[in-house]
Amino acid sequence: MTTRKKWTIALVTLLTIIVVGVAGGSFYLYHFAFEPTPKVLTHSSQKSKDTLKKNQTWLKNVKKQTWHETSATDNLKLVADYVPAAKKTTKTIVIAHGYMGNKEQMASYIRLWHNQGYNVLAPDDRGNGQSQGDYYGFGWPDRLDYKKWTQQVVRRVGQNSQIGLFGVSMGGATVMMMSGEKLPSQVKAIIEDCGYSSVSDELTYELKQLYHLPKFPLIYTASWVADYKAHFNFLKASSVDQLKKNKLPIFFIHGGSDTFVPTSMVYKNYAATTVKDKQLWVVKGAGHAESFTKHPQLYTEKVTAFMAKYIK
Repeated sequence: MTTRKKWTIALVTLLTIIVVGVAGGSFYLYHFAFEPTPKVLTHSSQKSKDTLKKNQTWLKNVKKQTWHETSATDNLKLVADYVPAAKKTTKTIVIAHGYMGNKEQMASYIRLWHNQGYNVLAPDDRGNGQSQGDYYGFGWPDRLDYKKWTQQVVRRVGQNSQIGLFGVSMGGATVMMMSGEKLPSQVKAIIEDCGYSSVSDELTYELKQLYHLPKFPLIYTASWVADYKAHFNFLKASSVDQLKKNKLPIFFIHGGSDTFVPTSMVYKNYAATTVKDKQLWVVKGAGHAESFTKHPQLYTEKVTAFMAKYIK
């Protein structure tokens, strides 16, 4: 065998190993990040767990309705809890939950807004809770589903509805991604808590944190897998790009010690927003989605005061 032939075989073998490795890594990244599989990525404090458990008991017993919707793509059946206000009103908060979450995980926030006299609609995203789907949308296809939920609020609560959007973590990204869409005129304001700047940014960050791997090539090749299996290109899923088109008042909240969705991302989101009616609150010492747990009274005062400026 000639030296040239040996080099050719070695090169082909190396390229094959690289291709197989990248393909395997891409499918694993999709499986890990996008498919509903058991995993623990963040750790809630005991105080947060106790508070949530108490509020989940409240949610289980409060008067509520089950609403249904069909997803904007993929024809999936979606489910939501609708908790009407104690006193009839046309003011409604639509709540978006976090990664690997569901409407029950948002019980503390549902109760917060219910106590302020709002109707609350809390959906299960596709692939979560009682809704159909075998993947997480990271807020991108979900933004169009939530647009349909707001349209249903208008149909059922009335044309004179006033709607606020509220989301935490992935839900924060969801409502930011909604902001770049043409929403019903009844949607008046947005509050997002610890949402990421883009799906690509968040996955790149986690890839480095968990596996010490760079963005290239896995983020790009995994996007092809997601496009094939979940039918959307997550490289387009950008809160920053959507916020550049936003026309609604928006309040950004983020923990100053967030190591799951790094605090730096909220500054990118805030800077991308050109509307004058925007606020930023970075909560010192708070980890991921801990701002409400750390300062429940102040958090309640701030979010309700903001929303009350635009929903009369």
